[in-house]
Formats: sequence, structure tokens, C-alpha cells
Amino acid sequence: MSKFMVNLTAINPVDRQRRTAPIEVMVDTGAEVSWLPRKALEDIGIASEEKAQFETADKRIIERDTGYAILTAEGFTTIDEVVFAEEGDMTLLGVHTIEGFHVLIDNIGHRFIALSALSCPANRKLGKKKENGN
Repeated sequence: MSKFMVNLTAINPVDRQRRTAPIEVMVDTGAEVSWLPRKALEDIGIASEEKAQFETADKRIIERDTGYAILTAEGFTTIDEVVFAEEGDMTLLGVHTIEGFHVLIDNIGHRFIALSALSCPANRKLGKKKENGN
């Protein structure tokens, strides 16, 4: 897999006028959540909601604060959990954010590919079978 970088902006969900400058992040389908610099998140008023443990690539267990932000990149937007990255941590766009963007990753073209939204047919009742088995 090739290195794939995008510019990501975090927005405070309570005060949408408060947003980070674009932050270069690596698209990482091996990372569960997105990691952004603590200072950038705190500067726009994103609060730490809880602490979580993560296993690093070298198998260390580390603890980091997490919170919630609106994230936008390449024309796609979602609200998601973010990790407050400390000095020396990588900045990453994780799979939760990718799924929230409703995109596939094109590692050759280094781009996002939009997916169609899934829908449920309106004339079908979920969880019930028709009498004749259809």
C-alpha cells in the first residue's frame, strides 16, 4: 500500500465557526479512529470526553484522550470520535472517518471514491415473512 495523505479540517460541533487550519493526515485503513494534534483540537474548543487505550504498531499500549469533532476532507464531511494526538504521535485519518465519509479508498489514484447511500425498499416490511414464503 502506498502512503496517501489528505488535508483534514476539524470543526467544533457546538460552535461551527471554530475550525482548525487544514491538517495533513495519513489515510490509514489500519487505524480505527482519526488522530489530530491535541493543541489544534483544544484551540477550537474540542473537549476531551474520555480516555482510551490503543495498541501501537510496535505493540505498545498507550492511553490518549478522545473527543468529538466534525471532520471534513476532499469535499466529504462527518462527525466522529477523534484522538488527541500527543507530541510524536502521527496524524491519521482512521477507518471510522472513512466510513462516515461514505467513500472507498483508491490507493493507486490517492483519492476517495464516493459510495451510493444504501436504502431499504419502502414496500417491504422488515422482519416479517410473507405467508407464501416470499
